Amino acid sequence: MKLGTTELLIILAIVVVLFGPSQIPKLTKMFGKATKSFRDGMKEEDGSSDDSHKADTTES
Repeated sequence: MKLGTTELLIILAIVVVLFGPSQIPKLTKMFGKATKSFRDGMKEEDGSSDDSHKADTTES
């Protein structure tokens, strides 16, 4: 599913109406932190599963 310019402008207008223009920077900062935290968590999960798999194969 691809969003066009019109859809993005409508979504932006709804966000501005709901939260007000003064809250937009706070929301984007919070969203950025959440995204970074999610990516870091995914990297940690990938690294820990690789380490546990290596440990399982060396014990056998």
